[in-house]
Amino acid sequence: MSISQDQIQQLVNDWTSIDPNPDTRKEVNDLFEKKQYDKLISKLYPRIAFGTAGLRSSMESGFAHMNDVTVLQASQGLVAFLISKFEHPSIVVGYDHRYHSQRFGEILASVALLKGLTVYYLGSTSNLSKESIELSKTKFENDGNAQRDYVHTPIVPFAIDTLKASGGVMITASHNPANDNGYKVYYNNGCQIIPPIDADISKSIDNNLNPWSDQVWNITENFLKGLKNGSLNVVRDEIIEQYVQGVKDKLLKDDELKFKFVYTPMHGVGLETFEKCMNLFSKKDYSVVLKQAKTDPAFPTVSFPNPEEKGALDLAMEQAANEHVPLVIANDPDADRFSCAVVDKNGKFKQLTGNEIGFLFAMYIIENTPKSELSKTYLLNSTVSSQILKSMADKDGFKFLDTLTGFKWIGNKSIDLIKEGNRVPFAFEEAIGFMFDLIHDKDGVSAAVVFLQLYQKWFGPGDTNVFDKLEEGYRKYGWFKDLNGYYRLNDLSLTNKIFEEVRKSYYPNDYPKSIGDFEVETWRDLTVGYDSSTPNHKPNLPSDPHSQMITAVLKPKQQPNDDPDLSVRFTCRGSGTEPKIKIYVEGKSTVGESDAIKIADDCWETLKKFWFKPSYYGLQEMKP
Repeated sequence: MSISQDQIQQLVNDWTSIDPNPDTRKEVNDLFEKKQYDKLISKLYPRIAFGTAGLRSSMESGFAHMNDVTVLQASQGLVAFLISKFEHPSIVVGYDHRYHSQRFGEILASVALLKGLTVYYLGSTSNLSKESIELSKTKFENDGNAQRDYVHTPIVPFAIDTLKASGGVMITASHNPANDNGYKVYYNNGCQIIPPIDADISKSIDNNLNPWSDQVWNITENFLKGLKNGSLNVVRDEIIEQYVQGVKDKLLKDDELKFKFVYTPMHGVGLETFEKCMNLFSKKDYSVVLKQAKTDPAFPTVSFPNPEEKGALDLAMEQAANEHVPLVIANDPDADRFSCAVVDKNGKFKQLTGNEIGFLFAMYIIENTPKSELSKTYLLNSTVSSQILKSMADKDGFKFLDTLTGFKWIGNKSIDLIKEGNRVPFAFEEAIGFMFDLIHDKDGVSAAVVFLQLYQKWFGPGDTNVFDKLEEGYRKYGWFKDLNGYYRLNDLSLTNKIFEEVRKSYYPNDYPKSIGDFEVETWRDLTVGYDSSTPNHKPNLPSDPHSQMITAVLKPKQQPNDDPDLSVRFTCRGSGTEPKIKIYVEGKSTVGESDAIKIADDCWETLKKFWFKPSYYGLQEMKP
């Protein structure tokens, strides 16, 4: 969409009339005077979109990014929405250590206080951000001995549940690059928001773009008034204490850890709460990666602060090798994800995949579930995660469901099942997200606590290792091997074009009967709302015509006699946050690992040849 100079001028005027920061106002005005319109448009248009993930973008000036103005607008819209839904609304506010996280949390709290909400604040009221002090009218002096009071992300939904709050926000960009930040919204059930709530909040934001008054920016005065009249409640310490108690009551089964391990918080906020949880054990022996122990928003020792990324655990594994320790565990910077690396039979560290960790957790949970409870026990994962849970459920007698990607779907589905009288002790997503019976969201700290107990039970004595246990599980339930990657796009419009070309290839049929050397056994297209495996051909999962997602199960046209269950399942979807088409492939074999790996690779190459055609479409293949 082309934008005229008059429209650019209007956008500049709109921005400078709201922005309280003289530096960024000057930056935008200077770009306009210098006629750097392309750069201006990238900053100011289109407005950052609010969705089920809330907000997430790079931190820079302009309506298209994360900054004081867009956080204020989102906060006004969210607060107005909560007021419309609750008689006495309240909100939980937390933030991590990223650049400007505390400032953004203070803006949200300020807006909520002005409208009379009860604010349950997980941050500091005695050591405010430099920006808030400098840009407020009321003078304020920090307590030089006070901390910034960061929290790990799952503390926000835990606090919502504990305090019966109307909603909450965590300011974090999780494991994104250092210059990104985000605004993660939870509803009163302690889950991330899902449709139609996201659309309702987005509409409310659009109706509340202008500051309600100049007083919204006077954060120091609003905080002082809130503390005086009792509407601003500082609850961080008591909530963390209750969280640790919850870990003890619900997840702690062993009192001692009789092995050594290395832990890294990846420059993030997980260490404090992790150490409090470690104090629940009467015996433990671990070291922390010192170069990654302190909170640092620059993430200086990793190119990308995500434990899944290649090289992210190198420092931890190096330290473990030097200390002759067989186990490394890690959290991502906001500590809602968990990863680990273990020594293999060749004496070298190998990082487990999210599906492998999820499988270990599932076996551990079911081993510790009384048989009398299995019929009312559900384990969940997302549809792009391993289907080995389905095989386990068929053999062991518990129930399994998969959901759309994201813990917003997993968490809400678990609540529905619990309301029906079921248990949901565990759920996971292949992107190293794990949920236990404590919070209805992924939590890297509680996952670490459970994994250490799992490790103690199975591997602590040293008679067997992790890979032996995985192999034992595969022999029982089948070999499931994933091959997950993506195609990078230069043009976002290609996503829709490629998927439409796929659909044209089998039109007018509802789905293709074969792809290359594979026969199609089941087919689900959540974009058009079709599922070949249901009686009415309607998917059990929500459809969305605005996003692309196809899942299918394929079998070889030449099915081997010794492995009649040999098959492969794939999901292809457009990324909602990045210029990527994501591909999740999982091969299944009842004979051996190599067959599962091979059929997964054959599927990838088949989809590449017939669907994604990287040389034709100009895609960059990122195959693992």
